[in-house]
Order: sequence, then C-alpha cells, then structure tokens
Amino acid sequence: MGLDITVLVADWSWLGEVPPRERLSRLRAAWYADETGLWDHEAPVVEGGWEWPQGAGSTCFAVYEFRGTLGSYKPHFWAGERWESVRDHADPLVQAGLDALLRGLFWGGLDGEAEHVDPGFFCDDPAIFYGVLLARSPDSVRKLATAWERVRPRLGGLRGAFHQYAATPQGWVADFDEFAALLEDWGRVLSEAAQRGWGVVGLSE
Repeated sequence: MGLDITVLVADWSWLGEVPPRERLSRLRAAWYADETGLWDHEAPVVEGGWEWPQGAGSTCFAVYEFRGTLGSYKPHFWAGERWESVRDHADPLVQAGLDALLRGLFWGGLDGEAEHVDPGFFCDDPAIFYGVLLARSPDSVRKLATAWERVRPRLGGLRGAFHQYAATPQGWVADFDEFAALLEDWGRVLSEAAQRGWGVVGLSE
C-alpha cells in the first residue's frame, strides 16, 4: 500500500478562528461527522469534481477528486519526477512558473527541501500534526493560483520536450496528457480556493 492524499479547500474564517493546535482536529471532525461529513458518503464520487458535506458543514470545506489518481499520492510524486526530467528543456517562462507552482504543492524542488506547509497553519506538534502533506493559507493559495494562470496558456508548448525527455511506457504520469491533467486539476483546486479566500489542505489518512 502506498501513501494516499485527500485534497480539501477550507473556509479560513471557520478554520482560522481556532488556535493552530485545534484546526486539524476541527477539520477532521467535520469531515468524519456521522450524518453531515464525507466519510462513507453515499453520493457517487465524480473524478474531476467536488464533494461537499451536508448540513452545517456544507459551507466550511470541500474535497476535490483528482482524475485518474485513485486517491494515491504517487501521481503527484511522479509528476515532480517527470518535471525534473524535462524542466531544463522547457521555455524559461514555463520553467519559472512550474517551478513556483510545483514547489508550492508537492515537488521537493531540485534540493528536495521545499516546504508544503505554511508556518503556523497547523500546530507543529508531531502527536497532533500527523498526516498533513500540504497546508496553504489564503495568501499562499492566491500566489499559487496566479502562478498557474500565468503558466497555463503556455503548458502545451511543453508537450514535445516532455515526450522526448520525460515520457515513459508505463507507470504514473507516463505522458504529457497525464501530466497536464494533474496540473489542471490542481489549477481547479487553487482557483476555487482563491475565489473564496480559502486555504488548501492535503491529508493522508
């Protein structure tokens, strides 16, 4: 079994009104609520779409279902690996834009030290801070959404270089279309959160 990831957008006025030590438990409690949460939700999961809780929690958070990932973190990891293979052959504007975007979401960067959790978003006590893969405040989300909007129109120009330097006959993110689809899904997450002034959280259960 590999690492999984669930990506949520969360209302900062609701999440941020409690101390950092209590935010993760508040989010998890709303997610797992018996009748109003999303755990064992009866509604069908739609890839490339949103799941919204019922009742009082419906205005607090939502979960995005990425296409073709089966909830696994592996496609995100391998997207970062494919980017490392192709980035030196990308247009400078695409390189700068995707470096900023992917370092902010799931790629460790060339030095492997990129942080994906904003300081102070959650408590940093390991006993409480388990399972957090990503936590971006509304300010960070707006910057990442801007980076995506700048690079999105140029992304197609990466197809040839990706095919030559990063494509693989098998495995996750095997071709440019899979790479682009994953980034487009992240773009949807960032756009939704930015429009609402919300944060973005990635959790592993």
